[in-house]
Amino acid sequence: MFTGIVEELGKVRLIRPDRLTVKAAKVLADIELGASIAVNGTCLTVTDFTADSFSVGIQPETLRRTNLGFLKVDDEVNLERAVALGGRLGGHLVQGHIDDTGKIVSIRQEQKSKLMTVAAPHPLMRYMAVKGFVAVDGLSLTIAELGADSFTVSLVEFSQNKTTIGRKKVGDVVNLEVDIIAKYVESLAKHSGEGITFDFLQEHGFVQH
Repeated sequence: MFTGIVEELGKVRLIRPDRLTVKAAKVLADIELGASIAVNGTCLTVTDFTADSFSVGIQPETLRRTNLGFLKVDDEVNLERAVALGGRLGGHLVQGHIDDTGKIVSIRQEQKSKLMTVAAPHPLMRYMAVKGFVAVDGLSLTIAELGADSFTVSLVEFSQNKTTIGRKKVGDVVNLEVDIIAKYVESLAKHSGEGITFDFLQEHGFVQH
């Protein structure tokens, strides 16, 4: 489990259909074989590491569902270690299981922030809400606007400078993971047979008395 708060930018050293090696520093502090690291929001398992890099295995399913297949040597990637129990949850609950990819359709400046609009597959849009969460390339972001098949997020200056998001361009493909809470609510509602009501949300702990 992750938070969507990117810890550092890594740099791709090797990319093959079955293996990815990334140069890093901060995420290597307590690394061990079998550890989970989110690369552009994709949860991957460490298979090898050195003093300044780590390697992870890549499966065909990962390449089909994410933008990792577009990576080239020297590309930068967002990195985050799995959250430690008892630590602060600064973003939102992120599994690192990419739902699908989206495409950036517009970027516009708003003072020091940028408003980025992403076209998303229609099946994902039902999980999104204004002021709700979405992870874009592993970065926890708040949805500012919703369209029929797109959403817009506001990128603060810190995110632009400290993650890959600030260098994205119109037409770039990004990894998307919708809020897991929205998925749980949908699943519970289906099994209840009554849809989502205030009493339903209260009964299942989503709102308090």
